[in-house]
Amino acid sequence: MASGPVNIETETNADGKYVFVALPQGSYTVESTSSGLEAIQTIAVHANQVVQVPLQLRPPQVNTSVTVTASETNAKNTVPTETINEKTIRDAPNVNERFDTLLPLVPGVVRGPDGHINLKGASSTQNGALVNSANVTDPATGSPAINLPIDVVSSVHVMSNPYDPQYGKFTGAVSSVETKTGSYDSYHFSIQNVLPRMRDRDEHIVGIGAATPRMTFTGPVVKDRIAFTQSLEYRFVRTPVNSLPPLERDTTLQGYNSYTQSDLNLSPKQTATVSLVVYPQKLQYMGLNTFTPQPATADFHQRGYQIYAQDRYVTGTDSVLVSQLSYKRYDADVTAQSDDPYQILIDTTEGGFFSRQARRTYRYEWAESYDFSPRHFLGTHQLRTGSNYSYSSYVGRQVFLPVEIIDASGVPIERISFTDPTSFNINQNETAGYMADRWALSQRLSIDIGMRLDNDTITGSTHAAPRAGFLLSLTNDGRTLLKGGVGIFYDRVPLMIPTFEELPNRTVSLLDKNGDPSNSISYLNRVTGGLHNPQSVSWNVALEREVLKSLMLRVGYEQRNTSKVFVVSPNSNGSSGILALSNSGRDSYQEVQVAGQYKLSRITLNSSYVHSRAYGNLNDPSLFFGSYPQAVIQPDARARLPFDATNRFLTWGEIQGPWKLTILPVYDLHTGFPYSVENELREYVGPRDSRHYPRFSSLDLQVLRPVSLHLGKRDLHMRAGFSVFNALNHFNPRDVQNVEESSLFGDFFNDAWREYRGKLVFQF
Repeated sequence: MASGPVNIETETNADGKYVFVALPQGSYTVESTSSGLEAIQTIAVHANQVVQVPLQLRPPQVNTSVTVTASETNAKNTVPTETINEKTIRDAPNVNERFDTLLPLVPGVVRGPDGHINLKGASSTQNGALVNSANVTDPATGSPAINLPIDVVSSVHVMSNPYDPQYGKFTGAVSSVETKTGSYDSYHFSIQNVLPRMRDRDEHIVGIGAATPRMTFTGPVVKDRIAFTQSLEYRFVRTPVNSLPPLERDTTLQGYNSYTQSDLNLSPKQTATVSLVVYPQKLQYMGLNTFTPQPATADFHQRGYQIYAQDRYVTGTDSVLVSQLSYKRYDADVTAQSDDPYQILIDTTEGGFFSRQARRTYRYEWAESYDFSPRHFLGTHQLRTGSNYSYSSYVGRQVFLPVEIIDASGVPIERISFTDPTSFNINQNETAGYMADRWALSQRLSIDIGMRLDNDTITGSTHAAPRAGFLLSLTNDGRTLLKGGVGIFYDRVPLMIPTFEELPNRTVSLLDKNGDPSNSISYLNRVTGGLHNPQSVSWNVALEREVLKSLMLRVGYEQRNTSKVFVVSPNSNGSSGILALSNSGRDSYQEVQVAGQYKLSRITLNSSYVHSRAYGNLNDPSLFFGSYPQAVIQPDARARLPFDATNRFLTWGEIQGPWKLTILPVYDLHTGFPYSVENELREYVGPRDSRHYPRFSSLDLQVLRPVSLHLGKRDLHMRAGFSVFNALNHFNPRDVQNVEESSLFGDFFNDAWREYRGKLVFQF
C-alpha cells in the first residue's frame, strides 16, 4: 500500500476560493502562496465534515496554488480525540495484528480481564463503534462485531464525550475507524506473514501455532476516476492458557477476513465509496482458563458481512451533501463440546457447557448529512444538519441445560435447572436527527453547539440530547489552549434486552447429602419498571500548551455519570422469585490525565499518566445472557468495575535509529484489576471487588528495517524485523482462584509469558 505524506494541489477561483473534495480523514497543513506571499495553517479533517479554512490571502492572479500536506499535528478541536495514525498502525507492536488491539495506546483505554477493550471506563456494550461512519456493533449484544484486515485501516480515532451531535447511541466513548483510499494512479501489492509460526510446548515443536497470511492490492481501474482495493486475510491462531497442560491449553481461532472497496471520482463535484467486508470465523474452546478446561468450554461460530456505500456531493463552494447506506448481517452460534452434565467444582469445571445459542441479526442504516456554507453573524457559523434511520432484526434460540455446583469434598450442593428451550423474534426502528453549529466568535474563541433527537420503537420514547463545547486560545500565539464541554448522551437498547422475558426460566435448588433438593426457588424472568434508554451526562476541561516546538503538554479532567443502566438481579420470597431486569443501575467515571508528546526529527515520544475511577453496578445482563454466559447469578452490588485501572502510566514512541531501523517501544504500567471473593456456593463474601490482581507491567517492542531488491525491471521492497511482547517477562497473570474453600485460594495463574515474533512484508 502507498504510505507517507499526501500532497494535493489546487487553484483558487477569481474570488480567491478553493475546495478539496473527499480528503481522507486526518490532520493537514494548508499552505497558500502567491507573488511572494504565503499563509500556513494546520487543520483537522473528520469524517462527513466540511472544514472552512480562511487563509487571509487576496491573490492578484487566478493561478494561486494551495498545497495540503498530511501531518501529525493535534487537531484544534473541542472534542477530546486521540488518533492512532497509519504509521503507528503499521509499525507498532501488535500481538493480534488487529486494529482494536492498538486501542490501549490511548490514555484511558484498557483491555480488561475478560479480554474486551474498555474505552474510558465504559463496558464494550456502552461504547460506539464505527467504520467509515457506519455502525458496526452487534444488534443483539451491542458489542463491536467486525473484523478488518489491518492493512486497509488508515486511522483509528477514540472520542471521549464527542459533543458533535452526529454521534449517538452510546453512553461511553466512540472508536471510529477510517479505511484507506485506493490508489488512482499506480498499482501497489503487499503480502506478509507467509510463513506459519510453530507451536512450542515444553521446548518441543508440536504442530502450528499460527498461520495468518495477508495480502492487499490497490490500483486504478480507470486512471484518476476509479480505484479498487482488495485485502484478504486468513487467520489460524492458537492462544495458550499457560497454566494448563501443554497440549490442552489452546483456544483455536480459524477464519478469514475480506475487504473490497471501490473509490470513484464521479465528477469534479462528486465522489463515492462502495465497500464489502466479510468476516466468518470459528473460535474453539471459548472461555478457556485455568479453572475451565477444554471439554467444559463452548465453541463460537460467527458469519458476518457488511455492505457500505457513501456518496459525497459538493453543492456549492463551501457546502456538501453526504449520503450513506449500509447493511450488516451478523449470525452467531454457541455450541458445547459434549452433552455431559455441567459441573462447577472448586478448582475446575467438568461436563459440556450449559448454554447453546443461535442468533440471526441484521441492520439496515441510512444516513444523510449536509454542511451549509458559512454564515456571518457575530462571527462565523458553520452549520451542519443530518438524519439517521436504522432497522434492526434479531431472531434467536436459547437453550440452558442443568448446572451443578460441587463442594470441596466432591459432593453436589446446588443444582440450577431450566425450563424448555425458547425461540424469539424482535425488531427495532431507530430514527435520529441533529443540528450543529461551529461558531467562531473570533480568532481565539470558538464554540460547538448542537442538539440531537433520538427515537426507537423498543422504548417508544424520544430524547433530546443538547451538547456544547468550547475552545479558547489563552495566548495570542495560539500555543495555549483551553478546551472543554458538556453533553447528554442516550444509549441504544441491544435486542437481547427486550427478549429477556422469553428466555428459559430457572430453578435454584440446595441439595442435601443424598443429592436431593432441600430448598428450591423458582425464578421467572421479568422486566421491572419498563425499558428505558440508558443516559449519561458528561463533561470535560483540558489545558494544552505547546511549551516548545518539540514539546506539547496536556492536563485534563473528565467526568461521566450514567443512569438507567441495565441490571439483572434475583429477588425471592419463599419458594418463588423473579429474576429482574431493570434500568436501576448507575455508573460513574472520573479521570485526571497528564500527557505529553516530545517530537524531534528522529524521535517521537508519547507519555501519559491517568488516575481514574470506574464505579457502578456489577450485574451487566451481557455477563449472564451474552455470548459466553455465567451460570450463577448473585444479587447485584455496586463497586469498582472489573476493568478499573486506578493508576496507569503509558509511554510509547517511535525512534528512527541507525541503519534505517524503525524502533517502536510501548511500556504499559497500571494497577491490577479488582476481583471478588466467593464461597463454594459462588456467593460473594465481603465487599465486592475489594481485592486486586498484581500490578500489570509490560514492555513491548517492534524493530523494522526497509530492504530493497532489484529484480529485473521491477524493485521488490520489503520491511523486515521482529517483535517481542512482555520483554521484561513480568508476572502478568490473567486468572485468580477466588473461592475461599480452595487450597489455592488467592493464587494467580495464566501468566502472559515473554513472546518473540518475526515480521516480513513484501511490497510491489
